[in-house]
Parts: sequence; C-alpha cells; structure tokens
Amino acid sequence: MLSRLSSKPGRAAVLFMAVALAAVPTRAQQPATGVPAEDGVADEGTVPKRGRITPFNGAIVPEGAAPQQKPETGAAKKAKAGDGSTPSEGVNVFDRMGAQLPALPAEKPFTGKVDDAYGAFQRGYYLTAMDLALPRAQLGDPAAQTLVASILEQGLGVARNAKEAAFWYGQAANNGDPAAMFKYALILVEGRYVKRDRKKSEELMKKAADLGNASAQFNYGQTLVADMPGEKGLKAAMPYYEKSAEQGIADAQYALSQIYINVDGIEENKRARAREWLLRAARAGFDTAQLDIAIWFVEGIAGDRNLEEGFAWMKRAAEGGNVVAQNRLSHLYVNAIGTRPDPVEAAKWYVLSRRAGLKDDALEDFYLGLNETQQKSALAAANKFRSS
Repeated sequence: MLSRLSSKPGRAAVLFMAVALAAVPTRAQQPATGVPAEDGVADEGTVPKRGRITPFNGAIVPEGAAPQQKPETGAAKKAKAGDGSTPSEGVNVFDRMGAQLPALPAEKPFTGKVDDAYGAFQRGYYLTAMDLALPRAQLGDPAAQTLVASILEQGLGVARNAKEAAFWYGQAANNGDPAAMFKYALILVEGRYVKRDRKKSEELMKKAADLGNASAQFNYGQTLVADMPGEKGLKAAMPYYEKSAEQGIADAQYALSQIYINVDGIEENKRARAREWLLRAARAGFDTAQLDIAIWFVEGIAGDRNLEEGFAWMKRAAEGGNVVAQNRLSHLYVNAIGTRPDPVEAAKWYVLSRRAGLKDDALEDFYLGLNETQQKSALAAANKFRSS
C-alpha cells in the first residue's frame, strides 16, 4: 500500500479524479398491465382470468359443448362474492396481512429555496437550466455559476466550451462554492485554459476539502502524501481520507484500509476496521480493492480466513479485467483453493493474463502439462471471454 500511495506520478496526475457534479435520476416505471406469459415474457393486453374454474376457461368452447353447471335454487341463486358465482375481485395486501399498516407520517413541508435551474438540469432540460441559471450567474450566484460551468464543460444542450466553463468555475470558486473550488483547483494544476498556479490550486483544494467536498478531501490527502512521502504524509492525509471515505469515495476507502493495516501507531479500534473499509471499496467496484480483499480472505489478513469468499472476490476482479486477479485466479483453480480444481478454467485465466503481459513460469509449466484437448478448450474459452 505504501508504495501505491507514495508512488503516484506527481501531484498533477493524482488530482484528476473529478466526479460528476450532478446526475439525472431515472424515472420510475409503471408496472406492465397483464399477466406473465411462458418463459417470463409478458403478454401485453391480457388480464388475469377470474371466476369459476371450468374445463373451458381460456379456451374456445368446442361446438355443441358447454360447461355443466348444477341448477341453483332459492337463496343459492343470490350472487355472493367469493362463492364462485361472480368474478373475484382479489385480495389486497392488507387483507392478506390480517391488519392494516399504520398510516404514513405526514410529509414535512419544504421550507428551503427551490432551485428551478438545478431542477431542470436534473430532469435533463439543459437549455432550460441554462436559461434559468445564466442570469443568476451573471449576478454573482455561485451555485448558478457552477451549474453554467458544468453545462458548458460537458456540452449538455449547448456547444462544449471548456474555456468558458473554466471562467465560470473560477467565478464560483471565488464566491465560495466548494464544488467549483475543487474543479477550478484541477484547472489551475492543468494550466490549459488559465495560467497554471500550483500554490493557488493547493489552497483551493484544501478549502474545498475543509468545506466538506468529498473529492477534494481525497485529492488533498493525495497532495499531502506526495509532499511528505512515507508514514508522516500518510498520517497527515488520514483525516482527509476518513472524511472522504465516509462520503462514499472508493479510492479513499481503499487508501484508508491500507493505512490502517500497514502504518505503525494506528489506534487498535481503527486498525480493526481495515477489512471493513476494503470491503466497502470492493463493493463499490474498485478492482484493486477486489483483488486485495480476495487476498486478505485467502491469507487471513485483518480477520479470519474465508477461502470461498476469497475465491469469489478474485473471480469478480478477474472478470472485471484485473490482470493480476486473472493470474491469481488461475493459481486458485490449480490448487483448488476456495473451489474445485478445474484445469481448463485455470489455463483459460492464465492465457488471458499471459496475453496481457504477465509472465508466470509456474503456470506456464502447468499449461504445458495439459493434454491437447484441454489446451484447445482453454484457448477457446479465453477467446470467448475476450470477445465478450
């Protein structure tokens, strides 16, 4: 870990990990009307059949045939719901539970200020968002300035214009918007659309981090690690990693797990959470975290050994394209660790990692020891995986 954090190729490289400023929420879909057909395919336009079950329900009655029914007399002729003489109206979920659910609490009235421009942006109405935000931006509203910058940067509904976006990010940063401070700090490091200013970039990054921007917290931590290689820098960065990790930044969660397990002088209650943070980073899709948590489970690092869990994480990382995980997964198959031995699967993953440039003499000997049929099957499986 220490080598991973301290061997970043310079501060400028580590800072370019910006996250999207906004996301358009997906729309809730209405459930399809009808009943499922065979093989899980919905048959649109149909409705569930109700009423008495007869030999001819759902089918055309043969000519001259009719369902036989007993004649009803007296009170029996009276239609009653549920006796089969009238279509059932079903049973709702409350009846099935045997009691009604408690009433939902009343909604609290929203007392904040509604941002129509940002609301339009979230719904994908980018031109409307720009029309609403630009006048406010020109009057000095930092949130509107950041929104205008984001629309221009991404070219959403308008021509992409990185230079104008940089201008508006700068205005918003000067007016105190943390997200804009983070973005403008990156722009200042890059120096493409504004004059490069490393010192001001660091100042803005720290300010954005102190104001709670999760991406700025992680990147400022990286800056401290680059400025102070070794344990001193890692310990200085740790509080920023912790704040960023709590807000869901997977890179920070991974960095935190490595610091907790590798750095001397870490409190025991924090060291005990190292595997928890690594798992959170792995679940977020960080492939290096998936590789490491697989190794931790197999070797019993920072917790008990769990070979099956380790194998599952190694396979997930390998399927995601991590070359080292593909190599390690081959070893797990060869040695039946967390799984049954499978020479063809082992050879498949070795072939994939070898094609990516990772040599392994032990696996090469294993591969050459397979018979021709097994080698052909492994190559076919590797080719199929690559094409998919």
